[in-house]
Amino acid sequence: MSTYTMTPRGLQRLHAQLRLLREVERPKNVRDIEEARAHGDLRENAEYHAAKERQGHIAGQLQALESQIGSAVVIDPSTLSGSRVIFGATVTLVDLDNDKAPPMVYQIVGELEGDLAAGLISMSSPLARGLIGKEEGDEVAIITPKGSRQVLIEKVEFR
Repeated sequence: MSTYTMTPRGLQRLHAQLRLLREVERPKNVRDIEEARAHGDLRENAEYHAAKERQGHIAGQLQALESQIGSAVVIDPSTLSGSRVIFGATVTLVDLDNDKAPPMVYQIVGELEGDLAAGLISMSSPLARGLIGKEEGDEVAIITPKGSRQVLIEKVEFR
């Protein structure tokens, strides 16, 4: 059984998704199936077949979420400290190749939590793998879609 390292926020997000599926999506799907059945002949009823397919999809999502929650190893970054980049660290990077670029701030999170737009990078991402183990003041070459860039780890925080 594999485990999923995550922050408390990541676990809360999984619980919210589970609640949404159980309390909103599944009951709506049951109503959709009942409504489609009321239309008569099920062999040629596209709405019924679509609703049944959605039912299977919801069941699969529920099972996956329950498994992920059951296998979660939660680490609260606010209980950690130090100047070395590890899981949970919030890292401020300065782009050494472009002095006009604003500092970049990322938090290293679990694989299920990654959201680059929100500044959350999965610990298995190339960027996180390049930063993990480094310390404040280190210069690091990171690989981006636009090529390699030199960054300075300006600050490592745990919040």
